[in-house]
Amino acid sequence: MLRFIIIVIFIVLFLVLSIPLLIAEWIIGKFSMDIKNRSSLAIVNWAFRVCLWLAGTDITYIGEERVPLDTPVLYVANHRSYFDILMTYVRVPRPTGYVAKKEMLRYPLLLHWMRNLHCLFLDRTDLKEGMKTIHEAIEKMKSGISITIFPEGTRNKTEDTFLPFHAGSLKIAEKAKAPIVPIAIVNAGDVFEDHLPKIKKTKVIIEYGEPIYTDRLDRMQRKQLTEAVESAIKTMYFKNKELL
Repeated sequence: MLRFIIIVIFIVLFLVLSIPLLIAEWIIGKFSMDIKNRSSLAIVNWAFRVCLWLAGTDITYIGEERVPLDTPVLYVANHRSYFDILMTYVRVPRPTGYVAKKEMLRYPLLLHWMRNLHCLFLDRTDLKEGMKTIHEAIEKMKSGISITIFPEGTRNKTEDTFLPFHAGSLKIAEKAKAPIVPIAIVNAGDVFEDHLPKIKKTKVIIEYGEPIYTDRLDRMQRKQLTEAVESAIKTMYFKNKELL
């Protein structure tokens, strides 16, 4: 419980004290969006690393060398914890936006940082708005921004299981002609969600799979893309589960 309280205090202090930084980032963005992207990435990376340190999370990263560095990618991961975002974001090599639920729009200062990081907000109850978000993600990828999605659509509350993957989310990579990087996150729920509100020291394994170059797929492979990505994530997940 103490770790939870300390992390909440840190997050609140960061958000409040970072108001001058948000103003500075807004000004920087008027002159150079590239500098703003890189500085926002560095600032939030630092904050996330502090949170992970305070949580005592021991993370093993596997396969990072597989992530293409010369192009934006669509990261596709299983989703068990809010900490999935922190643990993956601190390793991104370029500005990367996350597709988040629209409910995140209710948190003002957090919202501003998320927008600085090119995050998008998905209304899961409105198909038209959902398609609009997908198109925004495609445009961001075309401009050089990587995107991370959790195709299960929500946090899975059951360990060692997977919710159905939403095929539409992978269209982002197809339309942007960008590679997909599958990510398997193992044991993330043990950080926080499996024993709310306690945050405990735990070991997490994150593996990056071989990239799938969507512009090289034939028609049949495109039809089977969702199953291929889901299979890659499951294979890595259960393999690494044995390492804990």
